[in-house]
Amino acid sequence: MGKRVALVLAGCGVFDGSEVHEASAVLVHLSRGGAEVKIFAPNIQQMHVVDHLKGSPTEEKRNVLVESARLARGNIQDLAELKAEDFDAVIFPGGFGVAKNLCSWAVDGQNCTINEFVKSTLQAFHSAKKPIGLCCISPVLAAKVFPGCEVTVGQDKDIDGRFPDFETASAIKELGCKHICKNVNESHVDAANKIVTTCAFMCKAPLHEIFDGIGTMVAEVLKLQ
Repeated sequence: MGKRVALVLAGCGVFDGSEVHEASAVLVHLSRGGAEVKIFAPNIQQMHVVDHLKGSPTEEKRNVLVESARLARGNIQDLAELKAEDFDAVIFPGGFGVAKNLCSWAVDGQNCTINEFVKSTLQAFHSAKKPIGLCCISPVLAAKVFPGCEVTVGQDKDIDGRFPDFETASAIKELGCKHICKNVNESHVDAANKIVTTCAFMCKAPLHEIFDGIGTMVAEVLKLQ
């Protein structure tokens, strides 16, 4: 029987929700790994709605759970209903929605607050010693909730212009965590905390390299006992 994995989304669309390619890549790799997946999102309002063509906020209001249902093809549950005992692992794709809706990192940086259900979900899986997978910006959730943990968001320098958000690594270190520099096609395993991270779109890389890096993260999550 395959691993039971919970996937937590933050909306639909890179600028105000979950990054669509990352969420899809996670689902493809979980499918290939034989996992049984259920999808969740918090039933809250988005911080704001961004016109993805213009790249600017609008006056529109949208709900994170309703928007995430687009990616889940309608098969999704309120994050408040997620019970760690029903799953073997949890994974959080990235996208600005993580930093805007699941927490306030986009506004407050390392002084951010985390949504109560996101925090309780992370704590429940960690307490049960079950794997947590995170990609792109979502490793900051672990850095905020689990001081001293090890994560990667790529590199801590803007190597060849490929890591424009490299300063996130410094913020993670200031939270008392260890940032591990990794390339886009790699992931890092914090074996002590069972946290697996990969940088995904924190790196300017071809889509297939991001897809492969997410694949290493998913594979490591499924291997952890």
